[in-house]
Amino acid sequence: MKVGVISDTHDRLPTFRRALALFKRLEVDALFHAGDFVAPFAAKLMSADHWTTPLYCVYGNNDGEREGLKAVLPGVTGGPLRVEIGGRIIVMHHWIEQIPAARMEGVDVVISGHTHAIVNEHQNGCLTLNPGECCGWITDRCTVAVLDLDALTAEIIEVHD
Repeated sequence: MKVGVISDTHDRLPTFRRALALFKRLEVDALFHAGDFVAPFAAKLMSADHWTTPLYCVYGNNDGEREGLKAVLPGVTGGPLRVEIGGRIIVMHHWIEQIPAARMEGVDVVISGHTHAIVNEHQNGCLTLNPGECCGWITDRCTVAVLDLDALTAEIIEVHD
């Protein structure tokens, strides 16, 4: 099972659109967004009108207009979000350091955002994944991840024009 992972889109529609187009071309089976959409107009790109696969989202620290985001993405939550999908348990939160230890038991994948820094590493049988930033505001790179739940590996992909 292939899963798209994205974070820190920060209202930058051109990079957000390119990343979502990549996920559609790759035919991901689900999509995880680890926070910092910022405004509802950007989140609409992932609404049911545009995105049909299962969608899992958490708020980030820059998501101030939470009621508007919730209207566009009814499943968005404050996190940590714990999901069982494709035979794996995934925990996602915008801030990895705010995931309580009790929520980490039996977890196969931890997804986070916030730092805009790529993390793709295995520790004690768990894959820790931060896809970096989709917006490219800090690193000048739009990066996302494709998570292979069968192999428990992730590929970081730099999205170009």
